[in-house]
Amino acid sequence: MSTTLDIWVSSGSLQRHQTSPEEIANILGIVERDIADSQTPGLSADCRLTIAYNAALQAARAALAASGYRVSGSEKGHHYRMIESLRHTVEPPAADVDLLQRMKKKRNQSDYEVAGAVTEREAEEMLELAQSIHQKVREWLAANHPDKVSS
Repeated sequence: MSTTLDIWVSSGSLQRHQTSPEEIANILGIVERDIADSQTPGLSADCRLTIAYNAALQAARAALAASGYRVSGSEKGHHYRMIESLRHTVEPPAADVDLLQRMKKKRNQSDYEVAGAVTEREAEEMLELAQSIHQKVREWLAANHPDKVSS
């Protein structure tokens, strides 16, 4: 029986991927950098949301890599697929994945359509979500893929 992730490989949305503890550490380093950078005083709410969003997206990427997959870079909608992969790896509350999908739309709006689209509260909410997803990914990695976590 195929898992959802295997079905996505068959459709070309994902590729099989062999990761290493170094790759996972590097991705988590990006997550931690972006969480810190999203709290830089003086940044607009738009920028803070975008940076925190990237942190959450990279956390999802780490979980996907540890599971033996990566999103096909040529696929349109690869952010959507990476976010949805959380449902099949870390399995955070569905509300967290749904919120991250909504934040993806907010980020796209502020990056491509109009400056000032993000409220201070939305930027703060995205930061809290990124921190939560990061923590869940770290716990999941330690419990399910300790061989892929650097000491």
